[in-house]
Amino acid sequence: MKFRITQIEDYEPLVGAETIERIRRKSNPLRGLRVVNINSTLYGGGVAEVLSSLTLLMNSLGIRAGWRVIQGTPDFFTITKKMHNALQGGEIQLSDMKKRIYEEVIFENSVRSHLEDHDVVIVHDPQPIPMIDHYPKRKGPWIWRCHIDLSAPHKETWEYLLPFVERYDAVIFSSKEYAQKINTPQLFFMPAINPFNIKNKELRKDEIDERLAHYQIPGDLPLVVQISRFDRWKDPQGVIEAFKLAKKEVDCRLVLLGNFATDDPEGAEIYESLMRSREDRILVLPCGDDTALVNSLQRRAAVVLQNSIREGFGLTVAEAMWKGTPVIGGNVGGIRYQIEDGVNGFLVSSIEEAAERIVRLVKDQSLRKRMGQKARQKVREGFLLTRYLEQYLDLFNSFETVFRLKDYPGARLGA
Repeated sequence: MKFRITQIEDYEPLVGAETIERIRRKSNPLRGLRVVNINSTLYGGGVAEVLSSLTLLMNSLGIRAGWRVIQGTPDFFTITKKMHNALQGGEIQLSDMKKRIYEEVIFENSVRSHLEDHDVVIVHDPQPIPMIDHYPKRKGPWIWRCHIDLSAPHKETWEYLLPFVERYDAVIFSSKEYAQKINTPQLFFMPAINPFNIKNKELRKDEIDERLAHYQIPGDLPLVVQISRFDRWKDPQGVIEAFKLAKKEVDCRLVLLGNFATDDPEGAEIYESLMRSREDRILVLPCGDDTALVNSLQRRAAVVLQNSIREGFGLTVAEAMWKGTPVIGGNVGGIRYQIEDGVNGFLVSSIEEAAERIVRLVKDQSLRKRMGQKARQKVREGFLLTRYLEQYLDLFNSFETVFRLKDYPGARLGA
């Protein structure tokens, strides 16, 4: 059996020949560049979703892009999840013992990672951030890529992490509203989707029918869907409350589809709490790792919700919009950059607003179609992986001036 990864020319019908040629031109000087990404989970969240596609697309252009996942104990991931929550505004008691456990596990990962020979190291989110301490003789630039909503971080947690952050050569946030007062250069890249993977590719009607039937999801009523990790920041309980209000005016069915990221020990607890809300019109399914099911639900839904309280970007918003499905999203973070309220979806700030928008969209098929068409066009213009890739290419090509590669005499650009 012969296998093939997505090539840059596959995007030409979507983004045009001029864009593809520009990307090829920018990638040519970078052939052979050794880039490694470090994060905390292989699957179960948007970071892994993007890295899976982005690293392959870079490799197709001759950039030697790798991806490594740190290992940790249950204690470690409990602590890092609390730190993640704190950086999004939650509370934490960050004791010396927690700091020691956190830093010791990262030290152990540093011993086994051997990153010295890479030209560029990109560390994702707070979990692996102290790794930079254990590579004093770095060959090339190290970048911290923060995907979470840093608009109102917990003061003590941010101050603890800040010395690590400022050792990096650059920081990438998803939005300018997450910018911090730091000495490190800051850049802003919003994530993007791969339209060719199983989660986003075109599906036939019979393929959609098969996936929904496999999970016993009835097709007799309009579907209201939220797809996300089982995470309190996604406010799944608020979605249930909004649905119950909407159900008083329209007969529909709610599907909450979720999964469990390996670095998120709170997921099981959230899932168990949601299971207590199940009823005939409310389905709670823990099979969000079935990407064909995600695709099918996003295509078949009358409306998709992403009712987040905090959201660095919200990849599931772009995924549903790409499929021509209108999205009701929380008026927060990266969701606001994807949804134009009343144009290609709705932004809401309360359960009551979400319920009212559900009713409008379920009742009005023509509104759904108009919004869905504009939603797909929005993703085509700004949230396909080619745009995200090009931002990284521009960054890599600018290293010599922006990051003074002369400070890293072993680094090289190109083979």
